[in-house]
Formats: sequence, C-alpha cells, structure tokens
Amino acid sequence: YLFNDKVKTMKSVFLWIGFLCSFQSFAQEVFPLWDTTVNMPELNEIPIIENVEFSVIKPFEFSKDGYRFLHGVALIWHKDKLYASFGHNKNGENTVSEEANYRVSEDGGKTWGPVKTIGRGDNVAVSHGEFLSYNGELWAFHGEYDGIMEKLRVRAFLLNEKTDVWEDKGIVARNNFWPLAAPEKMDNGNWIMSGFQVNETGSGNNPPAVAISDGDDFTKWDVVVIPMKTEKVWGESTVIIDGSIIISVARWGKQSIALASKSNDFGQTWSILKPSNLPMTTSKPYTGQLSSGEYYLIGTTFNGVNKTRNTLTIAISRPGELFFSKVFVIRHSVFPEGVGESHPQAALAYPHAVEYQGKLYVGYSNSGGKVGRPIGKGRDTWNNNSAELAIIPIEMITSP
Repeated sequence: YLFNDKVKTMKSVFLWIGFLCSFQSFAQEVFPLWDTTVNMPELNEIPIIENVEFSVIKPFEFSKDGYRFLHGVALIWHKDKLYASFGHNKNGENTVSEEANYRVSEDGGKTWGPVKTIGRGDNVAVSHGEFLSYNGELWAFHGEYDGIMEKLRVRAFLLNEKTDVWEDKGIVARNNFWPLAAPEKMDNGNWIMSGFQVNETGSGNNPPAVAISDGDDFTKWDVVVIPMKTEKVWGESTVIIDGSIIISVARWGKQSIALASKSNDFGQTWSILKPSNLPMTTSKPYTGQLSSGEYYLIGTTFNGVNKTRNTLTIAISRPGELFFSKVFVIRHSVFPEGVGESHPQAALAYPHAVEYQGKLYVGYSNSGGKVGRPIGKGRDTWNNNSAELAIIPIEMITSP
C-alpha cells in the first residue's frame, strides 16, 4: 500500500508539473503588445482626444459620379501639399474595374482639389496603395490584380510634376502581395513596406507579409511572407520599427485580437505569427512612431471589443517602448457635432496616418451606416464609403 501511495503521489506531482509547463508554454504563446502592468480600458473609460479637426476627403456621391466602392485611404505630405489616395470602383469591391484615385489639398486638409487618377486598366484592376515622398519625388505603389483579386502584384507610379501625370514604372513586386502601409527606411538602408499575401478570399490562408527594397531602388521589392500556424487569417498588417527589430501587427479575422510576429534582422526572417494580448477589431491596423518617440496603433482597440468598427481609437506607447499603455478615442460613429457622416452603425475603418508639423493626420473610411447608398447585391454593396480626415495635435496624445 505504501508503494502504491508513493506511485500515486509521484503521478500527481508529474501531472502538476506537466500542467504548469503547459500553462507556461501557453502564456509564452501570447505576444506582448499591451503593457501588462496597465489595465486595458473598456470603451466608456477611454477619453476622447480634444481639439481634433475633421474634414471630408471624398464624400460618397454615387448620384453625381457613379462610384460605389471607396476604401484604403493613404496619406502623404509632399512639397507642402497633402495627398490622399484611395481604391475606387463604379462596380463591386475588388472587381476588375477598380482604379486608384486621389485628391490634393493645398490648405492642410480643409479643402480638396478634383478627383484624379493614378492608375487604372481596361482588363486589370489597380486599387488602393501607398505613397512615398523621397528626394523630391513622389512615388505610389498600388495593388494590381486580374479578375477578382487574382495574381496580385504591385505596380509603381512616379508623379511627373511638370505634366501632373503619373508615369507607370511597371510591376515592382509579385507573390500575391498587397501593400497596406507606407514604406519606411530601415537602419540598414533598405525600405520596408508592410501588407499581406492574398492567396484566396475565404481560405483563411492569407498571411501578413512585407516587401523589402534594395536600398533606394524602388523598382524591385522582395516579398517576405510571415510564417503562421494560426487559422482563418486575413493578415492585413503594419510594422513597428526599432533598429534591426521589426514587429508586424496584423488583423486576425477569426477573433478580435491582434496577431504579431517579430524579426531581428530587418525583416528577412520572422517568428511564427502569434495572438497578442492586444484586443483589436477585425480590420486593418496602422502603426507609426511619432517624432517625440512614442509608437502608435490606430484601429479599434479596447477591453471587450468585438468585430465592431463603430469607434476609431489610437493606442500610444511610452517613448521608445514597443508595447502600448494608453488608448484614446479619435471619434465615435455617432458624431453630430463634427463634419462627415454620423450614424450609430457607421463603420470607421482602414486608417492611415502621417505626421507633419506637430500634427498627426489620420485618414479613414466611413460607411455612413449605409445611409443614402444605392441598392445592389453582393460586392456592389461592400464598402460604399466616404473618406474622412482627422487632424490630431500631437501634444493631445503624448502629454503625461
């Protein structure tokens, strides 16, 4: 009996050791994006940023211009002008008639010039993309595809400022890559542009990815796909850069949690994609680093978030820290005191941001609660959005 009791005791010890090891392994699987010493606030606990200016980049005007789909706002300041581009379609989202359009503001986003085209094709879609202002030149990199998101690649354009025409520089990246964040220069001299690899809509096998340049040559980008074992991923991604360390933050799709991966070698190799401890709705996030040192993440993130896009938030780190510790509301869906569309069911999504002269300019889509949208079926009804702008004074989100 004593021998049997010892065996049972040892079995219990081993079971507990196994349980603790499993628990520790599980805990290690969570990627730290939020400061664990700070409670993630619920939505009603998050302060709204003061002194934010709002304007409309492009209202939804189907009755005037015939455009249904609008999504993927990108912003850049170039020679004291603010450029805003977006994917635009008179038919359904991600169909072959998509085109890349843009507007320019010469008064800091208060008013906007006419809608112009960066690129389109008779049998090829050119959709939303990213700007790069460098050495006095303005580049644009846009997702291009056949049919419905087939054979995705990236086509580059360079603005001829004498003729005001975008010159086609050809396909610069392939491997089903779609760029979703502005290129950023790394300490090794190469540029990195985050996005995702679209393998098949609905397949759940669409991992985050990055495109990396060869120095300042913007005509050829190498695509690096982030490895993953996670299921049901629609991996629209953005990156946080700290020297050779690059952190990818991606949309999941299955759950309202940010996915994350880390590279220690300027984006050449990556850890397996993991769920993080940052709640985030299932929409494209956008990150960057402010001139004051803080990193930010724009999306919808708070304790208890689900797949709603009814509130646009910005999470902020302490200067130099690679995880976030504060959250602010940029705006709620119901916003009668501001310009732009206000509706309880308005979706505020696909943010983009650029800092300029002490302010953070944030572009985003607004579904308007689908009010005033034309009747349609399937893709015709997807993301019939307006494009809006929020201008945030940096001191409003960085002050202690």
